[in-house]
Amino acid sequence: MTRVLVLNGPNLGRLGSREPDVYGATSYTGLVERCTALGKEFGFEVEVKETNSEQQMVEWLHRAADERTPVVINPGAFTHYSYAMRDAAAQRTAPLIEVHISNPYAREEFRHTSVIAAVASGTIAGFGIGSYELALRAIAEQLTTR
Repeated sequence: MTRVLVLNGPNLGRLGSREPDVYGATSYTGLVERCTALGKEFGFEVEVKETNSEQQMVEWLHRAADERTPVVINPGAFTHYSYAMRDAAAQRTAPLIEVHISNPYAREEFRHTSVIAAVASGTIAGFGIGSYELALRAIAEQLTTR
């Protein structure tokens, strides 16, 4: 069974209570359940993690690169400025899909820049929690066509 990491950055553990008009009503637990269930359909063992620590995220990305583990990543606010995370993501050895629940381009101007996008396999944004589902499907397709 292929292991896939779903990594979430700052404040994403507060889904369901954090700005539901922007991020929806699904709780973080609901996100974990949806990702895990969909992963099983693709034959993936999905591990969902969340951190408010840039250091922790970089360490997870290093491990994923070392182990050739596909990654779905919602960097949260780190998206816009974390060059350390960008450099860690650039070391990827398997598909890495950047996701966002909201559409950053429909929000404040500072959210329009992603330092991760240029080193990701692709970016999916604006489909709510469905962005994660689309990313897992994209990973399944990329692994199949290799």
